[in-house]
Amino acid sequence: CVPGPNKLAGSVDQDGSVAGFWLGIWQGIITPVTFVISLFSDDVHIYEVHNSGGWYNAGFLLGVSIIFGGSGGGAARKRRRRRRRD
Repeated sequence: CVPGPNKLAGSVDQDGSVAGFWLGIWQGIITPVTFVISLFSDDVHIYEVHNSGGWYNAGFLLGVSIIFGGSGGGAARKRRRRRRRD
């Protein structure tokens, strides 16, 4: 059901760097654009496999939630609207 371990986590890429928390946020933010490009190009992927592990994952998820509004603001607005009706 769940993906297996990333054997490349913690290893450097061809530039000698490992993607960390901040790059994870950025790559999470640009995921919608990157996804569309990845459909037409084999050289573009939406997730960096040469990453720092949990911190990159946390940054990536935070970036994705920033773009798709995962802050819970929608639930708060719904609650406020419901209170106004009562």
